[in-house]
Amino acid sequence: MRVGEVAGASVVVAGAGVSGLAAARALVELGALVTVTDAVPERLTGLPDGVTAGAEDDPLPPGTALVVTGPGRRPDHPLTRAGVPVVGEAELAWWLGAARGRPPRWLVVTGTNGKTTTTEMLAAILLAAGRDAVACGNIGYPAVDAVRAGHEVLAVELSSFQLHWSPSIVPAAGCVLNVAEDHLDWHGSMDAYASAKARALLGPVAVAGIDDARAAALLDTAPALRRVGVTLGEPRPGQLGVVDGVLVDRAFGDAELVEAKAVRPAGPPGVTDALAAAALARADGVAPGAVRSALEAFRPGRHRADPVATVRGVTWVDDSKATNPHAADASLAAVPAGSRIVWIAGGLLKGATVDAVVARHAGRLRAAVVIGTDRSEIVGALARHAPEVPVTEVIAGDDEPMTAAVTRAAALARPGDVVLLAPAAASMDQFRDYAARGDAFAAAVGRLERV
Repeated sequence: MRVGEVAGASVVVAGAGVSGLAAARALVELGALVTVTDAVPERLTGLPDGVTAGAEDDPLPPGTALVVTGPGRRPDHPLTRAGVPVVGEAELAWWLGAARGRPPRWLVVTGTNGKTTTTEMLAAILLAAGRDAVACGNIGYPAVDAVRAGHEVLAVELSSFQLHWSPSIVPAAGCVLNVAEDHLDWHGSMDAYASAKARALLGPVAVAGIDDARAAALLDTAPALRRVGVTLGEPRPGQLGVVDGVLVDRAFGDAELVEAKAVRPAGPPGVTDALAAAALARADGVAPGAVRSALEAFRPGRHRADPVATVRGVTWVDDSKATNPHAADASLAAVPAGSRIVWIAGGLLKGATVDAVVARHAGRLRAAVVIGTDRSEIVGALARHAPEVPVTEVIAGDDEPMTAAVTRAAALARPGDVVLLAPAAASMDQFRDYAARGDAFAAAVGRLERV
């Protein structure tokens, strides 16, 4: 369907979240007859003018021409069997942009981990270069709203869900940072998950973290005219990497970009994110000086290896954004050598396993505190690979789960230790989102400071 065909058409927006409401407003502006549904009826209050509320389980209204779905609905959702085209909000944003005389340039970031940091870095670089740019997509600002605002270039974070529901998007440049087990309950297999991520690489410039084997394989098979690898090692021609502690571009000219020690978040994942952001910006013609100034000034958002406090010699770190095992692995690896770790983990594993993470870091664990719905899988992995590590579970009926977890971690930690919230799992079983989980952690640590 083209944007010009939307006027007068009956469109269902499935999901009244941030992206769904943004899509509904855009569709009303285009003249569509819009119905918004949601599994939580309370979310259907205060809908935009011109929008009708509908029940999630009702049949589609007669004559429905299009469904715009929130990203959480799986490919086997009943909506997909109704014989009506189903797309996501990001796809609608692409249609809106394509209908403009000067469509915005999309620079797309995806990957299992590091998407948000890379997208924020990319937006900072573009702004430092004087571009009319904004970070949008899965980062919290819907792509539809960014397109409607008329921005020249979009730094777009897209999840695998969003990419699945966006068959038309062909970015000017796109990046896959890494591919590890995540959302297998949604996609059904690693192959399907990786295939969704690969949609970011369909444009003229494809970028990937080639230290990650799966991402490197996607880059090797991408149809892009220009394929650019980023690596923590010394880059070959056509790559970005690190030479003598300096990030270097050998793909878009031979240029030094910034010292690795200036990059935040510090450590290998942060440097990889910075290289990827630099590659996408350089693909858009940004000069090395803007890359340098932006990355030197950049500081990541909260809940990403965020030091909360030091209490009685114990350092407390909030990495609630580590919502899968791959991210938790990087978070554990980033704890300074010589520190023992009390690990707070657990939540919704989404079909992933933590055995490899536990086995890799068992020797550094002082103890583990396990929370959430899938805690038995984590407890089992600890029993198999770290049987000497004390493990305590926070079970239903305990005090507020994060308060209980922090209290138990405090009892287990010793001066010089790091208590690390790196859950390896999603948060929605016990908290609104990862930010609420991190806020609960910080609040509980704050109460320790007052004891």
